[in-house]
Order: sequence, then C-alpha cells, then structure tokens
Amino acid sequence: MASIEMKHIVKQYGDGFPAVNDVSLDIAEGEFMILVGPSGCGKSTLLRMIVGLEDITSGDMVIGGVRVNDKAPRERNLSMVFQNYALYPHLTVFENIAFPLRLAKVPDDEVKRRVNDAADVLELHEHLGRKPANLSGGQRQRVAMGRAIVRQAEAFLFDEPLSNLDAKLRGQMRTEISRLQRRLGITTVYVTHDQTEAMTLGDRVCVLRKGKIQQVASPRELYEQPVNLFVAGFIGSPPMNFLPATISGNELSTPFGPIALDERRTAAVAGRDLLLVGIRPEYFEDASLVDEAKLPLGSTFRARVDVTEWLGDSQFAYIPYEAPEAITNQLRDLSRELDAEELRTQAIVSIDSTSRIREGRDAEFWLDSRKVHVFDPQTGENLTRDAEAGAALTRMATEDRVEQVEEARARADGSTSVGAA
Repeated sequence: MASIEMKHIVKQYGDGFPAVNDVSLDIAEGEFMILVGPSGCGKSTLLRMIVGLEDITSGDMVIGGVRVNDKAPRERNLSMVFQNYALYPHLTVFENIAFPLRLAKVPDDEVKRRVNDAADVLELHEHLGRKPANLSGGQRQRVAMGRAIVRQAEAFLFDEPLSNLDAKLRGQMRTEISRLQRRLGITTVYVTHDQTEAMTLGDRVCVLRKGKIQQVASPRELYEQPVNLFVAGFIGSPPMNFLPATISGNELSTPFGPIALDERRTAAVAGRDLLLVGIRPEYFEDASLVDEAKLPLGSTFRARVDVTEWLGDSQFAYIPYEAPEAITNQLRDLSRELDAEELRTQAIVSIDSTSRIREGRDAEFWLDSRKVHVFDPQTGENLTRDAEAGAALTRMATEDRVEQVEEARARADGSTSVGAA
C-alpha cells in the first residue's frame, strides 16, 4: 500500500475552466478516503488524475513518496474499479479476474493462486466458470473488484461503483467494500455523489464544490461541525433546515419563536443583522414526549403542521414558514447547486413514530437549542462552529484512523496477500 499526496493540483481544459482548482490533500497508507460532492464538482476528474487517465495542468501528484505526474497509468500500480464494471462478456469470471495478470505474463500457477485467493475474499468460487451475462449486478461488481485485487496494487480507486445497483444491493455492496478494505488494509480512494456511502464507508471524507475542497474531516465532524452552508446542506438526510433569524441579546428571533444561545454562540454572532439558523430535523422532538428534566435545555414552540410522513420507525412533519425574498432565493440557488430537492421555506421535523401529531393541526415541538448552527447568509460561513470541539473531534478521528490502519496492516500481514502491496 502507499500514501497519496496531492499538492496544489489544478486541472484546466481548453476553455480555461478549472475542473479542479488548487486541491491539496494527503491520504495516509491504508486510509479509506471518500471524495464526495454534487455532479460537476471535480471528484471523478481528481480520481482520474491520480490514476493517470487525466493530465495535470499544474501541481504535484505523489504516490508512495514518488512524483508520478509524468508516469503512465500502467507505471503507477493502481487498481481502478469503474461505474460500468468494464467486464469482457466473452470471458468467464475466472478469466475476467485474471485479465491483468495475463497481460503481465504472470505464470499460470500464480494466476490460479491469485484468482482463487480473490474469489475466497469475494465469495465468487461457484461463479468462476460463468459469463458476466449470467451474473447479477452485485456479482458483476464483485468480479470487477476481484480484478483489482489480484493486481496487488498500491491503492484501490473506486469511481461511483454502486450507482448502477438498486437500493438494497447498494447497501449490501457498501458492507462488502468496507469489510474488504479493512481486511486488506489497502489505501482506498472512493468517489461518490451519495452522501450515505460517504458517511458509512470512509475514515475521512473530502467534500468538493466547483473544483475546490470545502472540508476534509471524519464523517462525524462533517455532520456535527460543518464549516459552511454548502457542507451543512449536502451532509444529512433529510437536509438541514435553514431559517432566517436576527439576534437580540442572547436570543435568536426565528419564524418559530426565540432560541436562546449560550455565551460562546452569542459572542460569535453579536452585531450582525440577518442570519441563517441551521437546524437538523432530528434536533426537534414532539414536546409531549420530552422528559421534563430535558425541557429547560432547549426551546419549545407551537406551529401548524402542513404534511406528515409516517415511516414506521420514525415520521417527518413539514412546517412552512415565511422568509425574506433574499433568503428564499439563496436557498433555491443552494439546492440547485447541491443537485437536491429545492430547499423551500419549510422545516422538516423528525419525530418519534409514536407521536400523535397530525397534519393540518397545531402542535408543540421541542428544539435542542444547544445544537443549532448560525451561518452568515452572505459568505455561508458557519459562525458558531466550535473550533475547540472541532479540534478535539479531529484529534479523536486521527487517533481512530491510526488505530484502524495499524489493525488493517496486522490483519493483512496475517492473511494471504491478495491485495496489499
């Protein structure tokens, strides 16, 4: 396995458009890094520059301590798994997996050993004699992964490998990819536009926007401490609610009533005019179901519920509100950039499935005001991002990542070397 360092990477096409704009990112040996963002943000272009399928306009790509800008893809010893599987329909599963070894003129005995080792890892033994047309989508994806494993590459690169699968199969394959990466302990870079994959697979996640890095952090830190409106709106499902607000003393005035802030948050937003309050749907609760000891820790308000959606284990309530035209336009532009449903002037509230709140009626909600974020509408900056807590989370994530990498190396050293360099 090898580390991957990107130093001020820029990719410009003939029209001068920077698809990737001054990206610097360090990926440690054995780390699982996710590149995520909406369509056109530059994530696939960046992955293709790592493997050598796209030329680098400026900057340095360093793999395993060696600058590889001028090296051809075959000289970089990387394995890439594509969105469309790229299997040969006339070859059996065995020969599809063995294909890169045949090109390298590896002896037959060694080919058989490596293919069988990969088939053990991916549970493909009973399918080795079949053709791709006789396999399911998930099995085809595993064959493509097997072909990557047998190369004994320095790193795995995945370009939206699950986007062609149905929802149930995507969940199964996410688990398989995660298990495989941890078993082999190999450096992995995974491109996706699906934030669920990003949050469940990676040690760290790099959020890209228009070719630039917005934030690189653990999934937990991205969720709890987003650096700006873009990251806050992209991470989370349903997305974060954004409400217009003004500050008076230590209270935010919002369409749902006042929200009291602690001293730190008050100091961060003091002296500003119009603000945007970010509240995740799960920070709300049905006030009638909240423990009395917990009530003073948040804010309670009444609102009319427009629509409810009962999902079995939970339910969502939709609450419309009024907002200035400038805020409405900004939310519309943000949702368009995120490739998401329009962020309308309505709050989505996640409540317990046992709640008796009904649509078309007034209801009382409780909000955990300790978790709200406050953003500058002009710059998008998260004004209340807790720098001290963020630093602590980063330290914890780094320590966890080091432990995970060391565990992966130990497991790889103690098992067959089907995928580690």
